Amino acid sequence: MVCTEYPPMQGGIGRYTFNLVKSLQEYNNITVNVLCSSNGDGDFKGVSPFKENNWQIICELVQKLKPDIVHIQHEQGLYNFKIHPLIPSKTKTSIDKFYSICKVPIVTTFHTSYYFKTWMQSILINGSDPLHLRYLYKFWKHLINYSSFKKTTSYAMSKSSAGIVLSNYMTKLVPGTQVIYHGSEPYQSIDIEQKKARKLLSLPVDENEKILLVQGFLTVTKGWDVLRKMNIPEGWKVVVNHSKDHYNKQIIDLNLKDKKDIINLGKDYLSEKDLSLLFFASDVVFLPYKAIAGSGTMFDGLRHGKPFLASDNGFFREFSKLGLGITAKRNATGFEKGLQKVNENYHKLKSNVNEFRKNLKWNHIARQHLDIYKNILDIKKDKKDIELISFTSSKLKENP
Repeated sequence: MVCTEYPPMQGGIGRYTFNLVKSLQEYNNITVNVLCSSNGDGDFKGVSPFKENNWQIICELVQKLKPDIVHIQHEQGLYNFKIHPLIPSKTKTSIDKFYSICKVPIVTTFHTSYYFKTWMQSILINGSDPLHLRYLYKFWKHLINYSSFKKTTSYAMSKSSAGIVLSNYMTKLVPGTQVIYHGSEPYQSIDIEQKKARKLLSLPVDENEKILLVQGFLTVTKGWDVLRKMNIPEGWKVVVNHSKDHYNKQIIDLNLKDKKDIINLGKDYLSEKDLSLLFFASDVVFLPYKAIAGSGTMFDGLRHGKPFLASDNGFFREFSKLGLGITAKRNATGFEKGLQKVNENYHKLKSNVNEFRKNLKWNHIARQHLDIYKNILDIKKDKKDIELISFTSSKLKENP
């Protein structure tokens, strides 16, 4: 299993990978080794979002371990993705070459792919930019490199024995993939009563007051700035808790101090126990994202029995059509109307979520992965030899 991001590093894909590996290892017929960066607690270390030779490091470990399958958690930014400002053909990740030479069956989980509009909306500017020169430069790079960005996924898929995505929405962006939802589990096997969870987190315990939860890693693309413009209706409180993932250097001030209906929990990165408590304490998960390919927070909320209110884009729309939440235009007025709609349909939404949530159990997610692995090995059973070219040794550190 390859993912540069892995606990104790803070990051959504690392957390997803950790929980998947833990669930897979509960089965007796599989051994999973994790390759991650030096900051993670995998079995082997060496890959990094900043290294250009990640392909070589993975190949060397494949030669050493001779695995039956290599599973890549694919997100461009985790593998030294650099956008060339002049020559789009030079835009690539540091694992593209691995896909071209690996003879072992590869399974790839694709976490990010965008339509053109969303790709352009994903432009990030840190710090001041009074003349908009930095924005124009990044706009130009994004404009000429969309095809190259898409190629990183299409090429990886073409070299994979199987591709996995977290939604049907993503199957249209990465054709040929199959859907396995993002797993999630409450910290305890028994649901915690909402009033008790609120009391443990020092949140309002009034049963007539609902909580709209804003939780996750704080980035520009999350769109939480819309909270400043929203009028929160009577009977609702917004609870905000945010942290930064391992590589995030963005400086963002939400400036919510004067909003009386918004509680900043201020607990930074939560333990699995406290995160689970926070979901149980809430009523609805708020996801006003500007650019999104998927949302682990949405799946966490659903597994804890909580409907969502989200931006009206393809990913969230898919789950809204299942009756699990409401999507709205991404502006203050749109979300205010959306929250009213959630209020009016809350019991029906809750009922739908409670029926759906069983699909997100990690043992169920792991079983689906095992079925894919088995199918690949059945097809490839006559190809037992691993033949990779030799490489100059690079630093590969095994955990003691």
